[in-house]
Amino acid sequence: MEISMKLKLLLPAAIASLSIGAAQGKECQGVTFPDQVHVDGINLALNGLGLRLATMLKVKVYVAALYVAKTSNDANAILGAGTPSELVLQFVRDVGASDMRKAWEEGFEKSAKDQMPALKDRIATLSGWMADMKNGQKMTFIFKPGAGVQVDVNGSVKGPIKGDDFAKAFLAIWLGPEPPNPEIKAGLLGAACS
Repeated sequence: MEISMKLKLLLPAAIASLSIGAAQGKECQGVTFPDQVHVDGINLALNGLGLRLATMLKVKVYVAALYVAKTSNDANAILGAGTPSELVLQFVRDVGASDMRKAWEEGFEKSAKDQMPALKDRIATLSGWMADMKNGQKMTFIFKPGAGVQVDVNGSVKGPIKGDDFAKAFLAIWLGPEPPNPEIKAGLLGAACS
């Protein structure tokens, strides 16, 4: 009888704590991301979630999550912040490595056309690390000022790509004037993910 009474008292508290846990994080297309991540002891807050749509048919490719030191809906403020950030791409469909390489080339052409000669070798390094991505797998890119971008392809750490110039051009793929699709940029800047 006493155990039964304790369970009745604990059950509402347990349900409440589960509800609080469920309220943390944000979701887009069935993919949930935490509200915060930690990079080298620094808390980064979720700035937004964006959905990558490809082709005129608006094929869903991945959900992107952007974590920053100070949230903002101003792309230029984020690009110029010079503080740590993290970008996570969680795939919602299978994508081949060759398609990823092509996407990097096109993305950098749009975000940093004038810098391409200086970035060429580093873009080639990034492209060389690409693998076929399956639905549910993810890539994580962590920018550390002065150290470059740490690349993780589905749990396999590939190493950093040096240079704050590379990091800014990389993030500008999504936050620059010509993102892959307008919805992804809007989402990463805090708009509802659609």
